[in-house]
Amino acid sequence: MSDTTTVWVPALGRGDWVLSGADLQTGRDLVTAVLISIFTDRVAGDDDEIPDGSGDPRGWWADADERYPIGSRLWLLSRAKQTAETQARAQDYLTECVQWLIDDGVVASFDIETAWIAMSSLGARVTANKSDGTTVVMNFDAIWQGLN
Repeated sequence: MSDTTTVWVPALGRGDWVLSGADLQTGRDLVTAVLISIFTDRVAGDDDEIPDGSGDPRGWWADADERYPIGSRLWLLSRAKQTAETQARAQDYLTECVQWLIDDGVVASFDIETAWIAMSSLGARVTANKSDGTTVVMNFDAIWQGLN
């Protein structure tokens, strides 16, 4: 049984489900898994600085005893400046958040590229390399947006 298809809606800055007639569309499980992995807040590490100073590590409470917490730490960049360091951290966070798909054998590897696509806007291309040699390419226009 396939998962409910989730698509990213850049204008709204959130994921959404797609209808197929009166039913929810299913399929595209890999894309849905990557979207959840990237755009869900992962719990901060013990040594991470919380950008708003609240001390709230975010994340999902049920991740406490899990091998891999759900989501990414991209939210830690919310007050970062548009620098090469921010871009490198974003790339590291993207790599970290999809690692479980490699470890579980869903894909063989990922190629992840980040680039500044506009003032205060970082984009990413995430390419999933499957074991059968096929690839799934996902482009995200704004994985990080700076404060204006």
